[in-house]
Amino acid sequence: MIAFILSALLSVDSISTPSHLIDEVVVVSAANEGRKRSAKGKVASIDEHLAELSHVNLVRRGSYAWEPMVNNMQIERVSTTIDGMKIFYACTDKMDPVTSYVESSNLQSILLNSGLNGNPQSTGNIGGSLDLKLKKVGFSPLPAPSDSPLGEGSRPDGSSPLGGIRGGLSSGYETNGHVQVYGVDASTSSHWFYANGGAFYRHADNYKEGGGRKVSFSQFRKVNAFINLGLRLTELDVLEGTFIYDRATNVGYPALNMDVSKAEAFITSLAYRHQFDHPVLNTWETKLYYNHITHIMDDTTRPDVAIHMDMPGESWTSGLYSLLTASKGSHDVQVNYDLYYNRLFADMTMYPGGAAPMYMVTWPDVGTLNTGVALSDLVSLPHQQSVKLSAKIAQQWQKLNNEEGYHALRVFFPGMKDHYVQTTGRIAATYTWQPSHWQLSFGAGWGSRAPTVTEAYGYYLNNTFDQYDYIGNPRLKNESAIELNGAITWRPSAHFSLGADANTFLFSNYIIGQFENRLSAMTVDAEGVKVYGNLSHATIVNTSLNAQWQALPWLTWNGKVSYAAGRDDDQDPLPLISPFAYASNLDVKWKRLQTRVEVRGNVRQTDYAPKYGETQTDPWAIVNLNTTYTLPLRQTALTIRAGIENIFDKRYSTYADWCDIPQKGRNVYVNLAWEL
Repeated sequence: MIAFILSALLSVDSISTPSHLIDEVVVVSAANEGRKRSAKGKVASIDEHLAELSHVNLVRRGSYAWEPMVNNMQIERVSTTIDGMKIFYACTDKMDPVTSYVESSNLQSILLNSGLNGNPQSTGNIGGSLDLKLKKVGFSPLPAPSDSPLGEGSRPDGSSPLGGIRGGLSSGYETNGHVQVYGVDASTSSHWFYANGGAFYRHADNYKEGGGRKVSFSQFRKVNAFINLGLRLTELDVLEGTFIYDRATNVGYPALNMDVSKAEAFITSLAYRHQFDHPVLNTWETKLYYNHITHIMDDTTRPDVAIHMDMPGESWTSGLYSLLTASKGSHDVQVNYDLYYNRLFADMTMYPGGAAPMYMVTWPDVGTLNTGVALSDLVSLPHQQSVKLSAKIAQQWQKLNNEEGYHALRVFFPGMKDHYVQTTGRIAATYTWQPSHWQLSFGAGWGSRAPTVTEAYGYYLNNTFDQYDYIGNPRLKNESAIELNGAITWRPSAHFSLGADANTFLFSNYIIGQFENRLSAMTVDAEGVKVYGNLSHATIVNTSLNAQWQALPWLTWNGKVSYAAGRDDDQDPLPLISPFAYASNLDVKWKRLQTRVEVRGNVRQTDYAPKYGETQTDPWAIVNLNTTYTLPLRQTALTIRAGIENIFDKRYSTYADWCDIPQKGRNVYVNLAWEL
């Protein structure tokens, strides 16, 4: 009862057990073929896996590093973690979201919590949270006793107690852009130790839009390597370590004025986990982590550059979290403490012809110390009912460590301090009832977030979406929102289901750039200057309807339609809100062969936001075809995937394509994955 009262007052969102504490999972690893995942399988990019999640859309500035949006909210209102680790991008133009620093080979799955139902480590997740779960081979069970009928030294599954070494090879090729993908991974496992690791390489040239015209500056190269280690100290105590290195080079961004010469990440962690032999306490995990991100923008490959610029950025994050889980009667409780310290620094040097270089600090080396406590309680009730209560409270301290950047910003905000303290939090409750053939849920919550470093301290950051230079505002109030949500699913049989869900976010002090006519733009060809400010209120609504019908044992149909709307305090549309969208696919399964035909598209975007620099997007629809065949080869398996995207070579852009850059035209791909 004490746990129930505490969680009702101060409880947190959770992710631990995917069966009932998260909203949606997309499987990335080669296992679990029946679960939701990209049709390209193991060699698909993280972006392609993210696109399979219902509440997720992707802002595309090129063919690399798409920015995930959850519930039609961009990265400022979404918390993204890697195995619970906080990581911050190092680019002032958001060219390197956290998801760009991992690969499919690193991950087991991607967990989505929609809205204020964030994971315990998430901060500022009004729109939702994404946790990228690392792929770990784990420990093997103890071998059977010597008198076991299985034989001495064997395990119930017939494998060696030492585990041996397993591995996999993968490769892929796409005709549009000559995309090449190569990967290798290996693992070994025993009862006391495990290790798994691998390396991945991607290379892409400029792709072609529908109709065959080349989209310049859309190329990229990327390498990724990782290793996970586990050591069992006792039967109840485990030590685990992770290291990831990711480096992208020669990355083109056709929607921007600059490309990227290098985007590099070092990600490390060390975790200790104790399994309790106790009637109430379950597990206690504590993780220490550190990551360093380097991002260097480059315009030297662009023709006719008016003023050459160097724009490097760096992010350093150190942190920890400690998560305790417990169960008592009908209560499943989680208590989490987390802390991180992040530094963000970015500057710019301009080289005007015939004049001295001009230097400017765009992120003034902002140090952020954030610490918070989160609790959650999942309460099982009679008659297939449950209530989930969650909340988090966090305190944040920020300091501007660069004197030059601080004094430059102080010109516009006289009397501003070089340090700030903010308190944020969230609280949410969800009720679920699952009678026979039905599932009904509804919930409500409140949450707040502090302004990002860009929103509070950014200095003359050019936005090519609306062609304005942006300046941060250290006097911004915290943004907050009330969320109302509901969902219903009807399953009259194992062969048919129909579901609908909706949520509404009612914002106070909504943060967005506002016109400032008293200031002059610094970027060549910029329309003017905007300063971040608070709107008194704003609203975002998301709705969707989905159906599944297994007409025959070998034939399944899926369909989905969705609609969203956003309004500011003048009832004008907010930018980057999805128009009416639809998708439908037909799956045919015959023995080891699976084939899917898919149609998806958007209607005309009539409710767009010219006030915020958005232009109307035309309607579009494309047809995709893919097939998968698994060929068993003794103790190995070879999976072959092939498909055609945009079969009819349609030229189109979506509402989330930055500056209306066109999507790929017809693309034929073949992927191979060999599990040893």
